[in-house]
Amino acid sequence: MPELPEVETTLRGIRPHLEGRRIARLLVREPRLRQPVAPDTAERITGTRIETLERRSKYLLLGLGHGSLLIHLGMSGSLRILDPTTPPRRHDHIDLICTDGPCLRLHDPRRFGLFQWTPQTPTEARRSHPLLRHLGPEPLTAEFDGDFLHRIARSRRIAVKTLIMDARVVVGVGNIYANESLFLAGIHPARPCNRISRARYQRLAETIRAVLAAAIAQGGTTLRDFLRDDGQPGYFAQSLQVYGRAGAPCRTCATPLRELRIAQRSTVYCPRCQR
Repeated sequence: MPELPEVETTLRGIRPHLEGRRIARLLVREPRLRQPVAPDTAERITGTRIETLERRSKYLLLGLGHGSLLIHLGMSGSLRILDPTTPPRRHDHIDLICTDGPCLRLHDPRRFGLFQWTPQTPTEARRSHPLLRHLGPEPLTAEFDGDFLHRIARSRRIAVKTLIMDARVVVGVGNIYANESLFLAGIHPARPCNRISRARYQRLAETIRAVLAAAIAQGGTTLRDFLRDDGQPGYFAQSLQVYGRAGAPCRTCATPLRELRIAQRSTVYCPRCQR
């Protein structure tokens, strides 16, 4: 599933090709996504100018002046910038074609993505759209820090990994990034979140920011992959410390890494480095 760094990488890849252009045509080959593409979407957006491209959590918002397009890649989606005459492949469901310019093509084999017009501006949608209004802060902003996490955790008893993966608490900390951040912070993923000190939450917030920033930076080296005609998603190559390495020696202390399931998600940790 595309996570926050992949979506941010996608945003940075498509923005220079779309920002400031007018939409000439919307071609919907398959409207049956997570929510059906509304039949009047083309009528609402044709001729409008793409003024801004933004990200909120894993949603992309294309600001059109009188409203916004809300795009989510779901489980298997990807976006490509290409010539509008490029023949579609199987699962190429939507083309957003710009005047005298490129085509933004949505590829989504499992059709869990979203392509929705809203009359709200991006600012209004961030504040009150049903899909966005309950989301927690962005992890790379000043709103998110150890004090915030400590305050949220005091009245809860869930595992700390479950806490940081809750998008109502903080967005963008997917399973891989939760595993890696907790390892770097030295915190056992199953530890009750209300039994962690403020100082340790400061460290955890720092590692979450560092892991996500590094993932985005590495994704930035493969932006060209989002523009290729073969549609390869080009997700960044990761150098993972724990995720997917159960049974392998810890790269810090050589203790074999262990695996457990928290909230039905694979969780790998070092029994010596994390407590």
